[in-house]
Amino acid sequence: QVQLVESGGGLVQAGGSLRLSCAGSGGSFSHWAMGWFRQAPGKAREFVAGIHWRGESTHYGEFVKGRFTISRDNAKNTVYLQMNSLKPEDTAVYYCAAAPFGLGIMRMEAYRDWGQGTQVTVSS
Repeated sequence: QVQLVESGGGLVQAGGSLRLSCAGSGGSFSHWAMGWFRQAPGKAREFVAGIHWRGESTHYGEFVKGRFTISRDNAKNTVYLQMNSLKPEDTAVYYCAAAPFGLGIMRMEAYRDWGQGTQVTVSS
């Protein structure tokens, strides 16, 4: 099992940027696909971005439209989400998750371990 801890959330104005980090420990982090999801109040959790274990392939939710970039540093057991051009509708709790297999990583069902989440609030 992988323990995941997110950081980097906060309050930012529309058009601003944030960089989220997710530090993993306790498992074969470098061999797992990693993903970011988000959940706004009253809404279902949705896929934001995913990255395969070597970082050779990435996937994004349709709403991202080139604004976010997922990356990973396996030497540091850390995955990142760089978010630019933030909008008020990006306000949500952002969760990091680990998938033991690199299949279907745009689906929540692929992920086994989850972090506690970090709040991102974008003001207009």
